[in-house]
Amino acid sequence: MANTSLMANAIRALAMDAVQQANSGHPGAPMGMADIAVALWGRHLKHNPGNPTWFDRDRFVLSNGHASMLLYALLHLTGYELPLQELRNFRQLHSKTPGHPEVDLTPGVETTTGPLGQGLANAVGMALAEKLLAQEFNRPAHAIVDHHTYVFMGDGCLMEGISHEACALAGAWKLNKLIAVYDHNGISIDGQVTPWFIDDTPARFRAYGWNVIGPIDGHDVDAVDRAIADARRSAGNGSTGPTLIVATTHIGKGSPNRVDTAKAHGEPLGADEVALTRRALGWSHAPFEMPRDAYDAWDARTSGKAAEAEWSTRFAAYREAHPGLAAEFTRRMKGELPRNFAQVAVDTAVAAHAKAETVASRKASQLALEAFTAALPEMLGGSADLTGSNLTNTTSTAPLRFDSAGDVKLVDEKIGRHINYGVREFGMAAIMNGIALHGGYLPYGGTFLTFSDYSRNAIRMAALMKRRVVHVFTHDSIGLGEDGPTHQSIEHAASLRLIPNLDVWRPCDTAETAVAWAVALQNTTRPTALLLSRQNLPYAPKAGLEDISKGAYVLAEPSEVGINRKPQAVIIATGSEVQLALKAQEQLALLNIAVRVVSMPSTTTFDRQSAVYKVAVLPPGIPRVAVEMGVTDGWWKYGCAGVVGIDSYGESAPASVLFKHFGFTPENVVDTVRTVLSSRA
Repeated sequence: MANTSLMANAIRALAMDAVQQANSGHPGAPMGMADIAVALWGRHLKHNPGNPTWFDRDRFVLSNGHASMLLYALLHLTGYELPLQELRNFRQLHSKTPGHPEVDLTPGVETTTGPLGQGLANAVGMALAEKLLAQEFNRPAHAIVDHHTYVFMGDGCLMEGISHEACALAGAWKLNKLIAVYDHNGISIDGQVTPWFIDDTPARFRAYGWNVIGPIDGHDVDAVDRAIADARRSAGNGSTGPTLIVATTHIGKGSPNRVDTAKAHGEPLGADEVALTRRALGWSHAPFEMPRDAYDAWDARTSGKAAEAEWSTRFAAYREAHPGLAAEFTRRMKGELPRNFAQVAVDTAVAAHAKAETVASRKASQLALEAFTAALPEMLGGSADLTGSNLTNTTSTAPLRFDSAGDVKLVDEKIGRHINYGVREFGMAAIMNGIALHGGYLPYGGTFLTFSDYSRNAIRMAALMKRRVVHVFTHDSIGLGEDGPTHQSIEHAASLRLIPNLDVWRPCDTAETAVAWAVALQNTTRPTALLLSRQNLPYAPKAGLEDISKGAYVLAEPSEVGINRKPQAVIIATGSEVQLALKAQEQLALLNIAVRVVSMPSTTTFDRQSAVYKVAVLPPGIPRVAVEMGVTDGWWKYGCAGVVGIDSYGESAPASVLFKHFGFTPENVVDTVRTVLSSRA
């Protein structure tokens, strides 16, 4: 039997040494959770340090990401490519040990955590993906999808409201292979949490449909081991609920003067206290000195290699029995799109082009989704209680339902691929991130654009993690009408465009919407936000479709409206305002003013194009006017001399009345262009 005290103290020593050397960090949680980590990582977790991304590994999420040294210590000790020097470089520039764990940077880190509660929601998404993939691909005697999702979390994660959204869904979805360990130490940065955190957490989770174990002593490795074993056993015995293990711990365990204090939470122990802690733990080794027997006790390379080899043998048998399914599973897990995907995109856009439909872009989105969900079985959609408004459902995506045994119900002989998230925008966004991180599905979900504020931090996290997630945001402007300013998006398009690595599309018709979807699904390293209208939009005639994917293109030249000369001005428009630009172009032609109309459905995509292409679309020296139902600030960077926008909140009235009231008319666009031209005369 391994020396559990030695294993736990190895974590404590590395945590306090790294934080002390960096003079920054959170030593308390790693020191307090060390025994819990010994129980899970030493006795239960299925993983392979030699191949951190092999498919059927258990997923481990450190939701309380400030405790990052716990995870870094575990990865180093168990044999991942995280040498001791990286722990010495904790929180330093370009190290693999940043202040909070970052996926794709540190081998073995499954998700980027730090904003509390989101890691827990990510874990729910991972567990859902595992369950759905098992239902879709496993066959009798061939269980190729069979792993658990474990998450460590603290009081802060449970205080964040997203924990309610995500955990309620985990219970509703009967994710019985999700096991959460709650580090109940009762301390946050501000001190003892009892004055402001009085929840009966076990009762809360039982109400969600979770199994609850504990409270147990989080420093008793055997007790934690038994709790995890019970959770795994209950799932195997037909229990349908996820499991919460409540583990009572002492933050800063081992530190004589900092244990159970807020000071242990978020600052170094100090040189004197580190020395006292070493003495209290009986740890006689120098800073960052790790004894051979500690490495030997933790080393998971041999067992991990054996676990992966066993799965590879099972998968080989599966491939022989079900070659088609095996090929599809392999493609899906690589994140590759079918070879015919590009043609599907073109055909969809061409069909929309040919129909020249006058529909709301939210409906155009649904038309595109009909083609894409039929071609891509990995598309997993949903909506935060607004399915009938967002139109994220299609004939190919039956609603996701679970029977009393926790199995996925077949609806019309289809596995459910449309999720009713309920009124949980933030939870939906973070769960989608977890689905994308797990692999096997391309998640998308819808709500009103104004509610993107609720889910914004999870959108930011998707962009930071470079994950392919699609947000369908409808009711994108004052065109929403009578619901008024609480629901009318004014600043949202501009604010989303400010998020690095997020693509934002605001298409004007069926063709642009189809292309936007195609580009979003091919964006393997960035999320996408589609901003779609409630009101119907006419089809904008165009010479071709090839330049739409570049984010902006010349939609109409002056020659197309009877004036055959170099444009005197350029009107840039997005979404529903493209029709205003085209009508203004016609009226200006009657005044002998030649205008080019540029449709710019995606500023973020256009910004990545070559300088040559940008100049071809927006020639220098020609004055520009932008037209968009949103704040004006973002348009000045394109050299616009005038902007027809809205820098105030909206009003409650029919859309047609609002358009006139706020100046979104062809006549106002004409006047703005003429004013700009006259100022340059």
